[in-house]
Amino acid sequence: MDELRNYARELLEKEEVAAVIGYQQVTEKRTKPIVITDPAETSRLVFNEYCLNNLAVYLTKARIRSLMRTKDKTMKLAIVAKPCDVHSIVALIQENQIHRNDVHIISFNCHGVVKDFGCDFNGDNLAAKCIKCETHKPLYFDKIFGEEKQTPKAGDASLEKINELEKLNSKERFEFFKSEFDKCIKCYACRAVCPLCYCQRCITDKAIPRWIESSSHQRGNFSWNIVRAFHLSGRCTGCGECDRACPMDIPLSLINRRMAMEVKDLFSFVSGRSLETPTLVGNFDKKDSDEIFM
Repeated sequence: MDELRNYARELLEKEEVAAVIGYQQVTEKRTKPIVITDPAETSRLVFNEYCLNNLAVYLTKARIRSLMRTKDKTMKLAIVAKPCDVHSIVALIQENQIHRNDVHIISFNCHGVVKDFGCDFNGDNLAAKCIKCETHKPLYFDKIFGEEKQTPKAGDASLEKINELEKLNSKERFEFFKSEFDKCIKCYACRAVCPLCYCQRCITDKAIPRWIESSSHQRGNFSWNIVRAFHLSGRCTGCGECDRACPMDIPLSLINRRMAMEVKDLFSFVSGRSLETPTLVGNFDKKDSDEIFM
């Protein structure tokens, strides 16, 4: 932990970055995001199995980005990022929302995080995204800390549920998701925590014309969740923050993961994995399958 704190303090003291976006401890089994601009405050930084938030979401926020601009120069933002969070950073760079030279990535070798605050770290309480994770070492970083450790073993309940839904007919699958979306209260927590939901004005906020009913009822709920799923197709990096943030426990990552599986099968594309690869919709290949349009 001292290595992280000393490194962050050095970055700020040398004015190599304008701020450090990281985690601070709240209780023994809970952390929260923190944005540090004062070198003296770096002693509050931590990194452990309770660092759940995907901090990449802050990289597109106007208030955070304003810290980069000084009177005579533009400075970088440093961010403490888990390897899975780096996928989101890569996706944002791919979509030209941030530039690689504007972000200083501080990452760790990771063996997983808990599914929710307050849980003990073990196979029973492992976050769903960690069960299927293949990136325990970040793909991109400017500084890396931590020893390589083995992730606790756990069953992939999410994949099992997807396989279970695949066995249903289309009407039964429709009824499943309709019943889930009926629980939506339109709080937009899923939108707020998603690094890839960065539109300055969301389609749900547009009133003239109104594309999606803003109140919480069956028609508007279904439209909102389906439109969001389509907007994230080929873009979602599988961080699982939407699931964690939803107060109604709607399994949003099920549909996002299934769409990601479809994209991988049809186009051999996985979001947020390479800075050299264009986005799915920004690339065209005559060899691409037409199956998705049939």
